[in-house]
Amino acid sequence: MKNLKTAFLLIIMLCASIITAQQTPAPKQTNDIAIIGATAHIGNGTIIKNSIIVIKNGKIDLIGDAEKSIIDLNAIETINAKGKHIYPGFIVPNSTLGLIEIDAVKASDDNAEMGSLNPHIRSLIAYNAESKVIETMRPNGVLLGQITPRGGRLSGTSSVVQFDAWNWEDAVIKTDEGLHLNWPGSFSRGNHWLGEAGLQPNKNYNKQIRQLKDYFNECKAYNSGNKTKIHLPFEAVQGIFDGAKKLYIHVNDEKGIIDAMNFAEQNNIKNMIVVGGREAYKVADLLNKNEVPVILQRVHSTPNNEDDDYDLPYKTAKLLVDQDVLVALETSGQMERMNTRNLPFYAGTTVTHGLTKEQALQLITLNPAKILGIDHLYGSLEKGKSATLFISEGDAMDMRTNKLTHAFIDGREISLETHQTELWKRYSEKYKHP
Repeated sequence: MKNLKTAFLLIIMLCASIITAQQTPAPKQTNDIAIIGATAHIGNGTIIKNSIIVIKNGKIDLIGDAEKSIIDLNAIETINAKGKHIYPGFIVPNSTLGLIEIDAVKASDDNAEMGSLNPHIRSLIAYNAESKVIETMRPNGVLLGQITPRGGRLSGTSSVVQFDAWNWEDAVIKTDEGLHLNWPGSFSRGNHWLGEAGLQPNKNYNKQIRQLKDYFNECKAYNSGNKTKIHLPFEAVQGIFDGAKKLYIHVNDEKGIIDAMNFAEQNNIKNMIVVGGREAYKVADLLNKNEVPVILQRVHSTPNNEDDDYDLPYKTAKLLVDQDVLVALETSGQMERMNTRNLPFYAGTTVTHGLTKEQALQLITLNPAKILGIDHLYGSLEKGKSATLFISEGDAMDMRTNKLTHAFIDGREISLETHQTELWKRYSEKYKHP
């Protein structure tokens, strides 16, 4: 009995240590705040060198040149940011943050459902706002994200959240905003054991496309009928036909992108977005003509084909931007959740391969906000928009100088402490005092 009590006490202590390690979400803004003297990177391509930003009731009440703005600062909390930089909060699309905590622990993995056709699955209700992984994004300025399901042909619907909340209800910014379709691959890697080297045509490609067409026709027929019997998957698809939802088609190859665009046109789908888009640069003129945005694969990737330029993943954003395609960056792939913190540095890489710094900044601020349909509130530093922004001591797209001093979500000053910074401080003290 004594051993049982001891074990029970240890469990309580362990749980308490886990709970206290999690950062408490910031309270609602109560006092007006003025940030003075920083270089403000608006997010739409413009810069204000000596800026003043006034935050009131969670929104930007004033932004302009500090020397030209006349305002009484006596009753306002002020932050002297001279020599520093202000940016809109970075936005990561196509993310599984909050859906998986530890890959090796099945009980913490909730990013995919069984089956192939799951348009009714909602990633939002599986989102864990208290994930320890999420809090590690904030010190690099990643403050918003599109939480996206995985798996199957139709994975389900995504929602947009902010990264400082008690639960998914508090976190959500836009609910069930898009449906995700994994387009069939027109090619696949050959089976080495069968002597099939390199890429092989997908023999079932046309069949898989026909199955998709049949499914969407069934959805249309159901939604135009009297609906005497509720069919949740068909109900969930209706939004892409009437414009209430966007259709995110995950596709990389040139043929697949063209076929996906034709599919969207044939089904009168109003809002289509290409996700991945490894070969999107080959059909950039077509994407521009049809106003189809691209959420581009992780910049820090290797070329897919033997005859690709070695730096193709680094410069693809530039190739698309030059053709006036609306482009945002994503971080999916191996260790995607951990690598989300590198989102600003992926944007920085596009600068070394042709884009200007302000163009690169748009790839992770205003452009994803436009694609996700939240640009009326987020993505740029403009009067009337949400005060979701941060102050950095240096260039936020340079890992050597991006050091945040303050961050705000909807005007709430959030903590930049994480379990990683706590461990760093703890062991810094250990080795400082041997």
